[in-house]
Amino acid sequence: MITATTVDEVRSFVKKQKSEGKTVGLVPTMGFLHEGHASLVKKSVEMCDVTVVSVFVNPTQFAPNEDFDAYPRDFKRDCALLESCGADLVFHPEASEMYAEDFTTGVTMDVLSKTLCGKTRPIHFNGVCTVVSKLFNIVTPDKAFFGQKDAQQLAIIKRMVRDLNFDIEIVGCPIVREEDGLAKSSRNTYLNADERKAALCLSQSVAIGKKMAEEGVSDTETILAAMRAHIEKEPLAKIDYVEAVDGVTMQPTEKVKDGVLFAMAVYIGKTRLIDNFIV
Repeated sequence: MITATTVDEVRSFVKKQKSEGKTVGLVPTMGFLHEGHASLVKKSVEMCDVTVVSVFVNPTQFAPNEDFDAYPRDFKRDCALLESCGADLVFHPEASEMYAEDFTTGVTMDVLSKTLCGKTRPIHFNGVCTVVSKLFNIVTPDKAFFGQKDAQQLAIIKRMVRDLNFDIEIVGCPIVREEDGLAKSSRNTYLNADERKAALCLSQSVAIGKKMAEEGVSDTETILAAMRAHIEKEPLAKIDYVEAVDGVTMQPTEKVKDGVLFAMAVYIGKTRLIDNFIV
């Protein structure tokens, strides 16, 4: 596996692969990789001839009060996992390589970014769209792979690709969970033993909501109320949101139907975790 730290190195590598008629897959990550990331890499390896993975903690998607400096990093460990999954190149740039000192250009997303996580993280998705657009321009992949755990991000990336005419197929991959149900997340490492146990209220409320939807409950608020009630029983949990939205437009919906996304963000102690399911 090749390690590249500059845009020119990546472009040179991809140009050579494409000259040989190979398809290129991209898996954008912020590192501290886990089995969820590994599932994306393996899917890319399965579907594409060459797989490029970016490991870059993107500063433009963090507000000043968020955990950019504390975000977990372990590049050596990341490389071992990526190599075991069959990645061909890992792109690990410095921030100065991605953003010039006088950088003033960005990609903004309206409407889809105003609900769910966008309410309390108003700059987040513009930062995501900007860095992903840059990665798309640098790597020029045929396919790019994103996890369903970040369902709003996935919907936003799909809309951006459509709106800006990127010639890239976006592949969404299922949530990967721990044996006890907790969704895999790099931020799980922040949790102490008591918080780790408390965090199960997220996946448990997902199971409650999913069961109710499968049993034919037709209005979203009945399901949401049951999900919120379960989370509120946990003393260490503080709800940011538990909402139901259309899975494409990210707009609130009152009726349960195919494609409706039930999503949540919950603080366990100081750690903000997300989870969801789609009807």
